[in-house]
Amino acid sequence: MPYVNIRIAGSLSREQKQKIAAEITDTLERVAGKPASYTYIAFDELPEENWAIAGQLLDED
Repeated sequence: MPYVNIRIAGSLSREQKQKIAAEITDTLERVAGKPASYTYIAFDELPEENWAIAGQLLDED
């Protein structure tokens, strides 16, 4: 049973999540032979203030 966890700074629309989920599920089915009905995907949307790159929070200018 594949489990995919997507962590992203900011947020995605419902339509974006649906498309991402469909494409990841399709890839796992096509490449790894995993049935779509066994694939679980979770989206973790975090505020940009909770992410930092190169020592700078993403919500900083």
